[in-house]
Amino acid sequence: MKLKIKHKIQIYILLTTVVIYAGALGYISINSKQMAFNDAKRISDNYAFRAAKHIQTYLGCNITTLKDLSNSFKVYKEIDEKSRRHVLSEIMKKTLESNADFFSVWCTWEPNTIDNLDYMHVNKQGSTVLGNFAPMYYKQNNIIKLDESVESNPNSVFNGEYYQLPKKLKKEVVLDPYFYSYSKNKNDEVFEVTICAPIIVDNQFLGVVGIDIMLDHFQEIVNNIKPFDNSIAFLMSNNGTYVANPDKKYTGRRAIDVFPDEIKKYKVMEHVEKGDFLSYEVIGLDGSIYYDVYAPIEIGDTDTPWSVGIAVPISQVMNKANRNFKVSIIVGILGLLILSFVIYTISNSITRPILKITHFLNRLSKGQIDDKMNITIQSGDEIEEMGIALNKSIKGLLEKTEFAQNIGNGNLNTDIHLLSDEDVLGKSLIDMRNNLKKAQEEEAVRKVEDEKRRWTNEGLALFSDVLRKNHENITNLGYEIIQTLINYLKANQGGLFIINDEQKDNIYFELLASYAYNRKKYKQKIIHLGEGLAGACALEKATIFLTELPDDYIQITSGLGGANPKNLLIVPLKVEENVLGIIEIASFNTIQPHEIEFVEKVGQNIASTLVSVKINERTARLLNQSKQQSEELAAQEEEMRQNMEELQATQEEATRKTTEMQGILNALDLTSYIIEYNLEGTITSINNAYLNLLGIRREEAIGKHHSDNIKFTDEQKKHYDEFWRDLRNGKVKKEKTQVVFGNKKYLFMESYTPIYDENGTIYKILKIANDISEYM
Repeated sequence: MKLKIKHKIQIYILLTTVVIYAGALGYISINSKQMAFNDAKRISDNYAFRAAKHIQTYLGCNITTLKDLSNSFKVYKEIDEKSRRHVLSEIMKKTLESNADFFSVWCTWEPNTIDNLDYMHVNKQGSTVLGNFAPMYYKQNNIIKLDESVESNPNSVFNGEYYQLPKKLKKEVVLDPYFYSYSKNKNDEVFEVTICAPIIVDNQFLGVVGIDIMLDHFQEIVNNIKPFDNSIAFLMSNNGTYVANPDKKYTGRRAIDVFPDEIKKYKVMEHVEKGDFLSYEVIGLDGSIYYDVYAPIEIGDTDTPWSVGIAVPISQVMNKANRNFKVSIIVGILGLLILSFVIYTISNSITRPILKITHFLNRLSKGQIDDKMNITIQSGDEIEEMGIALNKSIKGLLEKTEFAQNIGNGNLNTDIHLLSDEDVLGKSLIDMRNNLKKAQEEEAVRKVEDEKRRWTNEGLALFSDVLRKNHENITNLGYEIIQTLINYLKANQGGLFIINDEQKDNIYFELLASYAYNRKKYKQKIIHLGEGLAGACALEKATIFLTELPDDYIQITSGLGGANPKNLLIVPLKVEENVLGIIEIASFNTIQPHEIEFVEKVGQNIASTLVSVKINERTARLLNQSKQQSEELAAQEEEMRQNMEELQATQEEATRKTTEMQGILNALDLTSYIIEYNLEGTITSINNAYLNLLGIRREEAIGKHHSDNIKFTDEQKKHYDEFWRDLRNGKVKKEKTQVVFGNKKYLFMESYTPIYDENGTIYKILKIANDISEYM
């Protein structure tokens, strides 16, 4: 059956529109649901990895503290034998006191290793039935107590995993979580985990030191992991024990006992034990489908990783996508109804005149177009207007065809005349040409930016390698830095200045290294704050970049002569807004903005490394000085032995007292707060005990004055200058001082002792302080 034109238009257009509309709508809706689900899985994975990283960092800090404690035990031989157990016990108590998350600190030594006094400690607190040193300190109501129990079975002293595993593996071990009561009362049980490390001296195993950490903190972390509503998170140890779970009845139980089918089906334990990532979809106890993800937690160097798990209900994630799908279906149906009405109306208005120009349109439908295709209609009505419009269209198509051919041949400068302001095809072709031109320009710009980023990243990697390989000698490091920087920037000359703040009233920057024309040049040069461009850079803590330099500022010379550079770049080397050095670069070539930004970035790494190297060299210099003094003392003792044999007994007594004094000094360093001042009262050295009390880093303490943070009475203020004058005159002082740190007050008994150099001149003041707050 033949259909009329308007019916064909209505049927074909409407049917085609329905098929395409429905297909597109269905594809988009289904795709959006899948994208929503994939986004939910990605968000859940990211949450799990972030939580795992957070917990890994937390446990890593605790393992670092444990390593430090183990390392501090290795110097036990430097302590007097009779004092060793007491000193090490004090270290353990200090460690427990300064770490709020630690519930107990303990150690177990092999028999007759820490001293030869095991026979004196048999069945005593802090020891075992064998007498070996094995104290356990724990917290009860914020009070540190020594475990009063004594292991009475000789065969059980060294049989536990806490002892055998570190001894066998020779590294840190994390045991599986467990419930334990220090008071032996089941009502006082706590859920905790034990981390232990071996004590190894000269490749010999001497014992084990460990810490016990309560796991309540992990429950708080897990409760805050909420990627989606109704999602749950949990923490699992290496053997599958729930360390933290929203349902507290599962805490302390193994997952294989709670969800045996799921754990076996998806091989959860294999992934957790190996520290592998795992995700799967599973039907939960409530009948809903969940997306479960497990992210591994590497705990230091141990072989027992933990895992963070998140279970997300898929129905919760897909609610919004399903709702959008339903709305899309309704909107699509309404759109089709409106479209049907529009097609019906239009078909009636256009079919009649179309019949009169069918032949011409048939030719156009076959793709035929040339300048001979012209229609003449003189009806005086809309059909004539259609003919005229068709003629204009053909002419426009001819021009557009030529325009498109020119663009296809790569001629993007060609142009076209629009038929009118509403010539959509013409405008589209012009837009296409403009977009192609813009794409060409943007591609060129992108290539330049990519090259800049590649250049910057390669430079950062290069300097990371330079800083890593040359950190032992600051002079060599400085030269390698300035040489590599000049060569990488293709500059001509440069200098690296480093701060010298040994005298607080005379701070300046001294030339560490310079480089020019591939030759190493050493110069003596000092720059003070605010002096010249480099000094201004240090004072303002900001980069200076000049393109017009005075003729007498700097000259770059070679075998062929000399010339003034075109560019000068001065960059401060900063660490936390503290300027530690200056880099000055001169170049004939123009220094680009991305090169300046690169120098500023790498300057931060250079500053940090220079600080570290300076500290290391100062430490090495002090160690060498100590070694030299020890050698000189040994030589003097040998000379005295040869010349005064009759005083041998006296020398032996002096040697014994020296050893005792060293033990006392070591004990003082562990139990007292020691600070060294210069004669102006500025801190030049401070021990770790004081730093831990203050809660600051060594760099923050060095350079502070004696009067900082001290609460004076009126009488003390009056005699403060006299106090320091007496010290500089060689008088020993003993004071009670009240100091405020944060919101806590401390009362110290302090002794100030002038220290003389080899010429008998006082060069520093030694203060030994003891906290007597609890006795007052």
